[in-house]
Amino acid sequence: MGCQFDVHGYRFSIESSVPGPLEGLRQDFAFFASAAGAPRTTIELIDGKAPMDDVPVADASLYTPRNVVYRNGRFRYIDYHGRGLGILDEQQDNLKLYSRDHGLLYEAAYLFLLSRIGQALDARGLHRIHALGVEVKGRALLVLLPMSGGKSTLGLHLLKSPEVRLLSDDAPWVGRDGRVLACPLRIGLLPGSEESIPAEHRRVIQRMEFGPKHLVNFEYFQDRVSASAEPGLVLLGARTLLPDCRIEEVGMAAALRPVLANGVIGMGLFQGLEFVLQSSAMELTKKAGLGISRTRNFWRLLRRSRICRVHLGRDNERNASTVLEYALRMGS
Repeated sequence: MGCQFDVHGYRFSIESSVPGPLEGLRQDFAFFASAAGAPRTTIELIDGKAPMDDVPVADASLYTPRNVVYRNGRFRYIDYHGRGLGILDEQQDNLKLYSRDHGLLYEAAYLFLLSRIGQALDARGLHRIHALGVEVKGRALLVLLPMSGGKSTLGLHLLKSPEVRLLSDDAPWVGRDGRVLACPLRIGLLPGSEESIPAEHRRVIQRMEFGPKHLVNFEYFQDRVSASAEPGLVLLGARTLLPDCRIEEVGMAAALRPVLANGVIGMGLFQGLEFVLQSSAMELTKKAGLGISRTRNFWRLLRRSRICRVHLGRDNERNASTVLEYALRMGS
């Protein structure tokens, strides 16, 4: 079994006889499903014992909390602490993942794809920003909040309004002209909020580092996605324990630091060092051109947007209604 996708020009295929991980990935990338064109990258998910005896004798080249990486010529071997093994052929851009743990097969493939897609689109001048992105009347509304800050919760409440369409709940792309492009993958739920979504439209995954997480499947919101939107409103988010939501306009200077962190540096975005680095962490210092490209895109986004600070209260419905009313009033 297999499926193929095209994410803004980056084509890849996933092959597996294991239905669970394959279906999870198909759900995640369903917006980008495509049978056209030869894939640049192929991922094979294999339900079986990791062929550890085939790994060449070598010292580890990289350590992460998820895995340990070994290199031999064009091949990279990713050891998931004995629970699985990934063999990446860098020349063919083919990844074979072996594990009896189907949850590991799914998450390892998902993280690999996030890394590869990010690299490919960075090279084309499309850059991710860690933010909730929705479209209101043709304009992008971006909300910058840290991990577990409530982006997905706010997004799901905003989508209750027919005037709102989703771009991404976590990491939309920004083009060279500041235009925002969709990346509608799975939507994550904060603990305790899963009952707000019908059981048939959600699932639970077991993550390698952070434990279980409830996800909303793409099919639940597939009719509410916008492919792209012009710049409109950027909200710099902060949470409070107050009952009300408050929004105040701020200048460009207030947005520079959050956008630098969430876009140019990419805090909160999965980078996938085990797949990105060719030899050592020193390679990150050579990516000055990438930093300049990201800075240019996000500067154009900000220059074409109204910038505000939003103080989110403890009432999620009130937060969403306040944000939407402000966006409509500002013409976003």
